[in-house]
Amino acid sequence: MLRSRWVLSTCFLIGFNSSLFAQAADTTLLTLERIFSSRDFEGERFGPARWLEDGSGYTTLEISANPKFGKDIIRYEPLSGRRDFLVPAKKLVPVGDSTALAIEDYQWSKDGKRLLIFTNTQRVWRQNTRGDYWALDLTTSKLHKLGGEAKPSTLMFAKFSPDGSRVGYVRENNIYVEDLATGTILLLTRDGSGTLINGTFDWVYEEEFGLRDGFRWSPDGKLIAYWQLDASGLRDFLMINNTDSLYSFIIPVQYPKVGTVNSACRVGVVSAGGGETCWMEISGDPRNNYIARMEWAASSTEIVLQHLNRLQNKNEVMLGDARTGEVRTIFSERDSAWVEVVDDLYWLDNGESFTWVSERDGWRHVYLISRDGQQVRLITSGAFDVEGIERIDEKDGWIYYLASPDNPGQRFLYRTRLDGRGKGERVTSLDLRGTHRYQISPDTKWAFHTYSTFDLPPSTSLISLPAHKLVRQLASNKSLRAKVRALKQRPSEFFRIGIGNGVQLDGWIIKPHDFDPVKRYPALFYVYGEPAGQTVLDSWGGSGRLWHLMLAQQGYLVISVDNRGTPAPRGRDWRKCVYRQIGILASQDQAAACRAIRRWPFVDSTRIAIWGWSGGGSMTLNMLFRYPELYHTGMSVAPVTNQLFYDTIYQERYMGLPGDDPEGFKNGSPVTFAENLRGNLLLVHGTGDDNVHYQNSELLINALIKANKPFTMMAYPNRSHGISEGVNTRRHLYELLTRFLYENIPPGAAR
Repeated sequence: MLRSRWVLSTCFLIGFNSSLFAQAADTTLLTLERIFSSRDFEGERFGPARWLEDGSGYTTLEISANPKFGKDIIRYEPLSGRRDFLVPAKKLVPVGDSTALAIEDYQWSKDGKRLLIFTNTQRVWRQNTRGDYWALDLTTSKLHKLGGEAKPSTLMFAKFSPDGSRVGYVRENNIYVEDLATGTILLLTRDGSGTLINGTFDWVYEEEFGLRDGFRWSPDGKLIAYWQLDASGLRDFLMINNTDSLYSFIIPVQYPKVGTVNSACRVGVVSAGGGETCWMEISGDPRNNYIARMEWAASSTEIVLQHLNRLQNKNEVMLGDARTGEVRTIFSERDSAWVEVVDDLYWLDNGESFTWVSERDGWRHVYLISRDGQQVRLITSGAFDVEGIERIDEKDGWIYYLASPDNPGQRFLYRTRLDGRGKGERVTSLDLRGTHRYQISPDTKWAFHTYSTFDLPPSTSLISLPAHKLVRQLASNKSLRAKVRALKQRPSEFFRIGIGNGVQLDGWIIKPHDFDPVKRYPALFYVYGEPAGQTVLDSWGGSGRLWHLMLAQQGYLVISVDNRGTPAPRGRDWRKCVYRQIGILASQDQAAACRAIRRWPFVDSTRIAIWGWSGGGSMTLNMLFRYPELYHTGMSVAPVTNQLFYDTIYQERYMGLPGDDPEGFKNGSPVTFAENLRGNLLLVHGTGDDNVHYQNSELLINALIKANKPFTMMAYPNRSHGISEGVNTRRHLYELLTRFLYENIPPGAAR
């Protein structure tokens, strides 16, 4: 009987599924074409917007009345909405050209008299951080391209000096300063090369510490502090390009694998007028320690550093003398697992104290620490995590931050007195759910407020603070929201599920629009599970969210569960109990959740699939290999199959050094258990992935061949980790995933 049912279902699917790959006449139904090849679900955009330093207004980009001139820069007065053409696009037309510069980013000088335009950009690893910069003098309307005779798209991280008279930038791993009045270009560093990196970073610092811009002007504009990395000790990982020329060629990437040599890192200070660099005298091997953050310490005489040991379980806050290079440690953060780099270090009290975020009491809270490190005062308190400081109103004594004490999948704006007295106040309206992001004005009177839920695309508005009162809509996304609401769907559901020993995991489920609780449906689990991200968030997920809804429309239950170790605001122990158990404890949690969900009466336990990308690809493999009795089909995209193949900073942070725990690395790696595969596996990888190397999939392929296990694979030539380069790539990928799912776990309910 079961066999006959699937024969009939397969025949039915030949016609049933073809509509998913083309434009549907019924606009209440989703297709792959609508999601990935049309503009049906393209939303409104606002910005990039910049608050003016005095809080008197903001600027943003708007399409010019004359299309050939691109975008105008408009200034708005917050309360009245008065609109002024601050920089019409026609002022951004270079001499000898007929069209205006395409603005990809912009910044104002502190006095607002000059504008810096970033254009003609190119990608460096994850982001477009290399391009051309143009300076516009608003007084004279003179438009000037920076860099002199430099090759196009070679400048990086250009920024004004504090007085706006000069611009510093990085080109080919050296730092330059250009005088805007005379056009004189001064070279501050001369030793930059392919392995000696000034003012920017190697691959692993960028990927794992989020560092790209590697230099800082001093507050008085006389000095520049910068990072220098010596990558000469790193081995290159060699990627091969077989398709872009007649003969293949090698692409080397400076990539430190777990347990291997890192770049040597140091920080120095140089005069903005040129001269010798004063290097900070930091003890310890620079290849086995990290300088993860550096800024000026509320003066032009000292810089503040965050110095991590290689195991990343100690973060030392150091002050370095800009004149002598003498360094002293003023505060240390330690943890038996790992410590986080702090991005919310702000100087208060005229530089006599600074904010710090720590988990020392079991929750992530904000502290105020004296400049000498001797006094540490708790500002926020309670059984909840602070997700990040949004703005500090030192004048009136308030700190604004994001948190969600009652629901780890949501984010709201709160504020607390800077002296730590009283309880925190929720600023976000109590009748709003979901996820909220803010860009608060310097005077804390206004904010751009972006809000979405799992089922509702984002909208952006201008609000007044602290009342959180709507002033006007900036990008309502009314049309997009209407299209999404019109789709055949049920409201998505969030749940908590117990897996034993008092552990409750958060999850969500998307059910078919015609869901019948007396029927049984196939289930697709979407998983990530690593310490780098959550999947169970009450926020809009874009095309991925629409694809999951499309599958639900066809008769699937789509489910996601966050295991322990994901960065949810559920306390320090929740996040760090996975230390040295990456791939192990998370797999146990996911399996326990799956067992519980399989018992739900409307779940068809004979049709369970799982899919994920990157860390989620690794988790997919772990579930198929470790728990083959639970999952029948898996789709793994760009997975780490052997933890020894990933980079030093990420993998060592959570697993320690491989020599200290070789069994942990082995048991946490999916390839170790490949011989247990029983279900259907689709393995997908881009051969140009500089993050999770294609090597990972090749290793797994060999293991599966050795074990004589059948599987399906797809390699995308020269695509990176996001598998998005090239015409039609993203649609092709999701058609592949959809087809594989339908063929192996047919959709639709069964009684």
